[in-house]
Amino acid sequence: MLIVDDAVVVRKALTDALSRDPALEVVGTASNGRLALTKFTQLRPDIILLDIEMPEMNGLETVPEIRKLDRRVPIIMFSTRTERGAEATLEALSRGATDYVTKPSNTDIESTFHRISDELIPKIKAFCHVPASLPVVGTRQPVLLPPKVTLQTRKAPTAATRVHLVAIGVSTGGPEALAKVLPALPANFPVPVVIAQHMPPIFTSLLASRLSAKSSLPVRECRAGEPLLPGCVWIAPGDYHMVVNDESGVVRLRVHQGPRENFCRPSVDVLFRSVAHIYGAKTLAVILTGMGQDGFKGCEELVAAGARVIVQDEATSVVWGMPGFVARAGLAEKILPLDQIGPEIVRRVAGQAMQVHAT
Repeated sequence: MLIVDDAVVVRKALTDALSRDPALEVVGTASNGRLALTKFTQLRPDIILLDIEMPEMNGLETVPEIRKLDRRVPIIMFSTRTERGAEATLEALSRGATDYVTKPSNTDIESTFHRISDELIPKIKAFCHVPASLPVVGTRQPVLLPPKVTLQTRKAPTAATRVHLVAIGVSTGGPEALAKVLPALPANFPVPVVIAQHMPPIFTSLLASRLSAKSSLPVRECRAGEPLLPGCVWIAPGDYHMVVNDESGVVRLRVHQGPRENFCRPSVDVLFRSVAHIYGAKTLAVILTGMGQDGFKGCEELVAAGARVIVQDEATSVVWGMPGFVARAGLAEKILPLDQIGPEIVRRVAGQAMQVHAT
């Protein structure tokens, strides 16, 4: 891998931490984007770790230049957890970066090592398809997918229940996936949409604003106590689980900081369980690109309640972890490329509503 950061201490910390894993090798470092482009052509690394704020050529300028040279090499942004850092990270993702990891808010070496071992190394291995058979002490490895089997979609019930809620779970690659799915939903979309996207605080509110600017529907970060209304999209706030709750016949959104599930908060499973309890068969669940298996157990409960599930296919997913688990378990009715998921949601929801009015 190639490490690009203007801070010597960061380059050394990353190199030292990553070199402890026998499955990984740092082949080079660079202090700015211009040097990184030269080294990339010379070294052809399998993955790039890229800082955002650098002299001469920053990370935002570097991403599209790398994409001109290689459309597929994974690029992980290493950014600060501030509003400025979050905005820059989302912009980097829109320009072609693959994913991101936030830097620790302090310069403590131990904190930096844990952030690298807990968050960065599993992503590197997932993107580079490195097996997690050589673990480093103290790291959390990504959950491996079940053995490959022939994918079988679940047969749809003969008597279709009208959809009253769309629930979406997404992680790695989510911002760009959502930026393709949500704009496909029309302004008169007749049901609410709730989303659990794995992101830290600040990032989720900025993501909601960016998505709202691209969509016909209003998209906003959830605020506790809001009633679910048709034609609105809510994103779970970073570091909070989001749930739906029936309060005297009015379904409202609630948030809490219960234990992380699948190392995540917000968790798709937490949201989907609450949706299964309140909406049951009236739910259309969607699992988009993401690492790990968050959402798998929630989909099991939704399917048991009679709900329908569609997932993104492997070819268009940044990581086929979350949708792959659901697909291989036979819980999905359809496995679709990303560009077909928005129209499929409209067909099932808006199409049903129009059929009902026509009769």
